[in-house]
Amino acid sequence: MRNVPVVAKGDQFVFGQNLEDVAEFVGLQGTGHKPLPPEELIQRWVMVLRAAQRLMRQLPDAKLLERVIPNRDRSIRLMCHHIFRIGEAYLESVEGGVEYAVQLANIPPKDGTYMTGEEIARYGDAVIARLENWWNKLDDKSCQQKIKTFFGMQPIHMLYERSTWHSAQHARQLAAVLEGIGITPDQPLTPAQLAGLPLPERLWE
Repeated sequence: MRNVPVVAKGDQFVFGQNLEDVAEFVGLQGTGHKPLPPEELIQRWVMVLRAAQRLMRQLPDAKLLERVIPNRDRSIRLMCHHIFRIGEAYLESVEGGVEYAVQLANIPPKDGTYMTGEEIARYGDAVIARLENWWNKLDDKSCQQKIKTFFGMQPIHMLYERSTWHSAQHARQLAAVLEGIGITPDQPLTPAQLAGLPLPERLWE
């Protein structure tokens, strides 16, 4: 084993990335979570990314190189870029056949690029257009096709949902960053908009 999280029992183990696999491994009949249908996920993901764009445009440029939270070495700029890079990494896997790995979504922007909230938001426009084009051209919209990931072959639907809530979690955090510097977030995501996505309960998990 060279990746975490992992759940082990004796000499057997399972990756902790897919909670349904974990539930089966420990003898449960699933997690009880019912994923949103693929046609709803595309609407949710685009909504999340549009919300992130609104919030980014509120950020003072001078704040972008500050840390998101004091105890982690990640700048606000990097987190903002990451929100959209998640979508790009997803597309590289489902369209380009690249094996999905966590580091794909963590490729930072080149030095000297995306230095303002507006510039990052415009990058988001390109990612949103690519996601919508992928969905519109997708022949099998069940999303049960398998793709290769670092934790085995998985249905597209699993990675699709995971990428959607991953972007949403960081968009929630971005609203908190704005509040922390005394700016009222412009239409942050609401509980109703996030309903059905398996988000972490806490903001910084």
